[in-house]
Amino acid sequence: MLRLLLHWILNAIALLIVSRIVPGFQVNTLGAALIAVIVIGLLNATLGFFLKLITLPLGILTLGLFFLVINAFILKLASGVVAGFYVTTFGAAFIGAIVLALLQMLFSALTPDSTRSPRVER
Repeated sequence: MLRLLLHWILNAIALLIVSRIVPGFQVNTLGAALIAVIVIGLLNATLGFFLKLITLPLGILTLGLFFLVINAFILKLASGVVAGFYVTTFGAAFIGAIVLALLQMLFSALTPDSTRSPRVER
């Protein structure tokens, strides 16, 4: 449960960082970022999964880069639902999806993984 809370907060921080870096990507408050992360997660788990399943051959052909287009679509869609979270253009959503993916990779590398077993020294 604590790990889920940590990921939720880190993803909200990543969204706030993206809003400072990418023009046309705006998050007004931390609360809006927290709500946006929940909405993005729900959209990714439902509509995003369906879209990625349908476009799997194209995703394989482009070595997964097409999935960034789907993530940008999800971000643009979430910006229409969450107050205080705005993405003006699809280009801003696409660049935001790239930066967000990079930040999430960085955060996941920096946070401890509780599923890994500790190393045993002999």
